[in-house]
Amino acid sequence: MSKSVAFHTLGCKLNFAETSTIAKDFDTAGFVTVPYAEKADVYVINTCSVTENADRECRNIVGRALRANPDGFIVVVGCYAQLKPEQIMEMPGVDLVLGATEKFNVTQFLGALEKQQGPAEIHSCEIAEANSFVSSYSAGERTRAFLKVQDGCDYKCTYCTIPLARGISRSDTLENVVKNAKEIAA
Repeated sequence: MSKSVAFHTLGCKLNFAETSTIAKDFDTAGFVTVPYAEKADVYVINTCSVTENADRECRNIVGRALRANPDGFIVVVGCYAQLKPEQIMEMPGVDLVLGATEKFNVTQFLGALEKQQGPAEIHSCEIAEANSFVSSYSAGERTRAFLKVQDGCDYKCTYCTIPLARGISRSDTLENVVKNAKEIAA
């Protein structure tokens, strides 16, 4: 019987595109995607850090997963997971916390999908090491497609956490952007 996975995305359009990429990886691994409110074997929460409510929102979404399936394996990824993995690791029910570069390899970190008895396992790089680019796009899940062509930011605005959560600015190749755009248009 196939394992099931459910996704919940908080934040920007880029997070939605990246969740689509993560979902494709689960599909390739043989998982069936179900709505977040349903019982699933794995719950993946892609978080945001821009709003002041990131912690509260993440806790609420984790709670929804636990209500749907107390034995579900809960993975938290995204900007909030990169910035404050220790806070997330202490949340009841969370099994795995993945940072900026690790989030695109969720299926490699799943193991036996066994619930953690203690704090969650954390895999998070130093953000200065985030120098690779992972192509992402969403098409069909929302009213508009979104194509990621750049990630990170080189500016250090005092009010913004993007450079701390996503790393330095890096872009996809022109050839890959065109290829992905053609896939979206097809």
